[in-house]
Amino acid sequence: MPVFEYTALTPEGRSVSGVIDADNAKDARQKLKRSGVFPVDVAVTTTRPQTGRPLWGERVAATEVAVLTRQLATLLAAGLPLVDSLTALGEQVERTTVKRVVASVRERIREGGSFAEALAGHPTVFSSLYVNMVRVGEASGTLDRVLQSLAEFLERQAKVRNAVVGALTYPVLMLGVSLAVSVFLIAFVVPKVTAVFADLQQALPWPTRILIFASDAVRAWWWVFAVVAVAGGVWLYRYARTVHGRRRLDALALRVPIMGRLTRLIALSRFSSTLSTLLAGGVALLTALEIVRHVVRNEIIAAAIDAARERIRQGQSIAEPLRASGVFPPLVTHMIAVGELSGELETMLKKVSEAYDHEVETTLGSITAMLSPVMILVMGGVILFIVLAILLPIFEMSQIVR
Repeated sequence: MPVFEYTALTPEGRSVSGVIDADNAKDARQKLKRSGVFPVDVAVTTTRPQTGRPLWGERVAATEVAVLTRQLATLLAAGLPLVDSLTALGEQVERTTVKRVVASVRERIREGGSFAEALAGHPTVFSSLYVNMVRVGEASGTLDRVLQSLAEFLERQAKVRNAVVGALTYPVLMLGVSLAVSVFLIAFVVPKVTAVFADLQQALPWPTRILIFASDAVRAWWWVFAVVAVAGGVWLYRYARTVHGRRRLDALALRVPIMGRLTRLIALSRFSSTLSTLLAGGVALLTALEIVRHVVRNEIIAAAIDAARERIRQGQSIAEPLRASGVFPPLVTHMIAVGELSGELETMLKKVSEAYDHEVETTLGSITAMLSPVMILVMGGVILFIVLAILLPIFEMSQIVR
């Protein structure tokens, strides 16, 4: 069933737009009329990417994918066929982008493709992990259980990501506000106040001289600072996209005090939870490691996984090469070794992931508790310096008058 984009008028004359499923344009118009609106324009949407590339602007939040996955797993577990389940999902979602993706996947299956192939046509929405898990679920006849496992995995990942974003939002916001206030004071307020000191024949205190110099520099050379900031951002972006630059920046990220520890914890949590999910879903170990190396989002850890993968291909166990890399802490390698010996590797990896998730939350709490007062002190220190730089000459003038 194709998906149509429409523009219609309500009985009150207000214009509305959206998407609707229908067999053809005529059926779409009839559905719109039955819903109480008058169709003005109805056109079929592009339901499938061209040449295997994602639709322009096709972005779906991970939380939305997790919800869709859990709902689809529930429908399949209830005995509903896959195409009918996708139709039901398409009817209940509201966002146009999500509706297009669901319709594209459903139409690809109707044309004879597999579910995994249909998902692979939307790489910006469904990751290689997702596609491989679905492929294994289709082959083993356990698609509903695999989707349930995927939903739990995506929800855990979203929880960690939201915790990181939530913990860092307040300090970053405070930093931005403090910089904006400081620039405003230096560029607009300070020049008017310090203008009264221009005719003084006495030497000004060093805080005042620094403040006047900073004010003059910002007012006269603000465009230079802007160009340098933009050029630096573009250079850093391009440098980060090179192999050498990405490795250098990722290595630096792991060495930064406090934040480096948090980066490592998040990467190890992703490694453990993703590998556990893939192995539990029946994905082969070497294939699972190839997928996991893209999930950790750190080239140093990814290189260690690649090296371990090659040694595993040669017949070694998974724990030993990971231990030899020096990147993975003893907790991870020891738990993996125990899991290999006991035949419960997936369970051990899940326990490692849960432990690191808890440690990430604890570390985030500590960072937030530390950053908030630090930001307040820094902001207060800047304001105090500006106030002292303005008041010190006034105090000296009052002493001279006396």
